[in-house]
Amino acid sequence: MAYSALEPQQVPSRMTGEVVPSSSQPGRHDAYLQSPCVQNHAANLAFLPDGTLTCVWFGGTMEGMGDISVYMSRLEPRARRWTEPEKMSDDPAKSEQNPLIFTAPDGRIWLLFTSQTSGNQDGAVVKRRISDDGGKSFGATEVLCDIPGTFVRQPIIVNSAGDWLLPVFRCIGEADRRWTGAVDRAAVLISRDQGRTWTMQEVPDSIGAVHMNVVRADGATMVAFYRNRFATNVLRSQSSDAGLNWTAPEAVELPNNNSSIQAIRMKNGAIAMVYNHSNASMSDARRHSLYDEIESDGGEDNGSTEMVASARPAVWGVPRAPLSLAFSTDGGRTFSRRIDLDTGDGYCLSNNSKDSLNREFSYPSIVEDAEGRLHVAYTYFRRAIKYVRLDPPYLENVE
Repeated sequence: MAYSALEPQQVPSRMTGEVVPSSSQPGRHDAYLQSPCVQNHAANLAFLPDGTLTCVWFGGTMEGMGDISVYMSRLEPRARRWTEPEKMSDDPAKSEQNPLIFTAPDGRIWLLFTSQTSGNQDGAVVKRRISDDGGKSFGATEVLCDIPGTFVRQPIIVNSAGDWLLPVFRCIGEADRRWTGAVDRAAVLISRDQGRTWTMQEVPDSIGAVHMNVVRADGATMVAFYRNRFATNVLRSQSSDAGLNWTAPEAVELPNNNSSIQAIRMKNGAIAMVYNHSNASMSDARRHSLYDEIESDGGEDNGSTEMVASARPAVWGVPRAPLSLAFSTDGGRTFSRRIDLDTGDGYCLSNNSKDSLNREFSYPSIVEDAEGRLHVAYTYFRRAIKYVRLDPPYLENVE
């Protein structure tokens, strides 16, 4: 049984951060995180060393605008309410997006996010802040990667050799056109010196494959899953050398609507993925681009040295619903079981949160705790970040 969507006007009053047990689905708890912003999007979950669960996202008036900043809220062990969010970035000239938290092997906590002007993702750079006190406070903002068009979304993975793998996607400009995403491709930033320096390794034949999500398999084998700019299916590739080199992405059976996915390998060996069970074949809803509600800056030089022509347009506007959780026991080749966490029409032809026009469930994040509980966070109508905790009995019993 899935949850039915609220009415848009009901969402703000639910944004208390309180974790509430479900009355209809035992073993499920829900919360809508507090925020001072009318738009909230792109959550990422991570545990701190003391067991505190963190959620970072970006908020402001509308994605791409200069008032978009990174926020972080915390759920301390045994707490029943998420804390009021802290503002973690504040450059009034930049839209700061897609944050993630990483606990380095030395115990330092890294906050990473992207920084861009308006809707020009082909000019984005990656920035970081580092905490030396377990995530209580963070140092100054620094540039981690200044290659224009570099975007992050998924967590850093440390491989068996101690190399840090930061999956990225390259937002490439098209000649005489504003960025559309049609020629974006995947890569991995690799650091062999604990994040001091990085080299970029591109994923072959990966045009349209973005939001690369690396998952450990067995030994030196790793698998990766991707969002698909052409809104057909989730993509998958594999590495046999601990994530340094990858096969070309190929489609798996799960649909994708050109919206984010995230997967983890659970303690029982299964892969759990959160995603939208939707693609372009299921709807004719389309919009021109992600940023078609934001005026162009008239051709600002974003510093990109790459300009190419697209042979196939990116697909935008396919409904972002339902928000689903699927499980694979064969390394992500097939997914035999699926749960819908939220259902609705998923309308995303507008990013307008001020007027409550958007009704998407999107950009999910998932982590597992020591007790085998799954924690999921995702965008709810671009108005709130929703959090769901699923206890083992729920996962065992729900169909």
